[in-house]
Amino acid sequence: MTSPHTAVPAPTLAVVGATGAVGRVVLQVLPTRGVVWDRIKLAAAPEDAGEVIVVGGRELLVEPLTEDFFDDVDIAVVDIPPEIVPRWAEYAAGRGVVVIDNSPVYRSDPRVPLVVSEVNPLRAKDRPRGIISMPGATVMTMIDALAALHAGWQLEEVVVTTLQAASGLGRKGMQRLYDEIAVVAGNRQLGQRPGDVRRLIEHELGEGVFPGPLALNVLPMVGHLADDGWTSEEVKVREETRRILAVPDLKVSVTCVRVPVISSHSITVHAVFARPLTVTEARQALVETPAVVVLDEPEHAEFPTPTDVVGADPRFVGRIRQSPDAPHTLEFFVSGDNLRKGSALNMLETAELVRAELLAGR
Repeated sequence: MTSPHTAVPAPTLAVVGATGAVGRVVLQVLPTRGVVWDRIKLAAAPEDAGEVIVVGGRELLVEPLTEDFFDDVDIAVVDIPPEIVPRWAEYAAGRGVVVIDNSPVYRSDPRVPLVVSEVNPLRAKDRPRGIISMPGATVMTMIDALAALHAGWQLEEVVVTTLQAASGLGRKGMQRLYDEIAVVAGNRQLGQRPGDVRRLIEHELGEGVFPGPLALNVLPMVGHLADDGWTSEEVKVREETRRILAVPDLKVSVTCVRVPVISSHSITVHAVFARPLTVTEARQALVETPAVVVLDEPEHAEFPTPTDVVGADPRFVGRIRQSPDAPHTLEFFVSGDNLRKGSALNMLETAELVRAELLAGR
């Protein structure tokens, strides 16, 4: 038994996928959290093993992802390709590590909680498989605002159009957009004839990671084609929103669009509620939501845009309005950094919830 004068060691945190787009942001955010970890371990693909990364003044060695890596690890935040997630998540959980997974693999598993730290933090304690799943960054962009409004007026239906950044596909998506921009830059004749942008980009770069050119373009196809014309991303947004809000019959209609933005997703939202509300009431509820910043002075051109919110933790809401003949509805626009709060920060906040739980039990 630990004596009252013996310090209880803080848990050890592992970052698996530390050199990926999300992993890099995790390491940027870690020193800002003011949370003590006994140790921080990093793992990545073999080609990145051996790299030394400075995190909050500590020099940390990136290790290869092996079974031995999980020795003495208490909590692991994991952002690796979905096809290898089950092997490593279930191996680590089997060794008693609490796994916080950022892939879509477990998001629909009823035995795995789907957690947003500000919305349903208590769910993090109910993890029969030893795994906690993170929602997709698209849902994370809007869910805090929707939860606040649902608490006051009971959400019945939501219709959204997502405007998703290239970083939704990680480093490869960001690099492809940068490359495409370099190809089209300075050519003021492009975009005036059918297919000219596509022909030039594919001639210079070949086929890319998007289902068409993204520079000077938008693509109404995110994810792969699923059932009845919906894409996998659209289905995920619908099902994850229902799970997080605990409204299994919520009507959700989604159109996912990829836009030529490097990082930060945006969403247009049409929400329908059981009870009437006013714009003033809705704005006040959003102002009082800690994870949301209201930026809504369109008369002064103040509203959220992805390039203005990138690198920030909150989600930014603006263009709040209501049709005069629809007092049960609300329209708004929301932007948020999909790599930061959309992924990295929510993973770390959830890890901190588990950390507090583990310390309380020691």
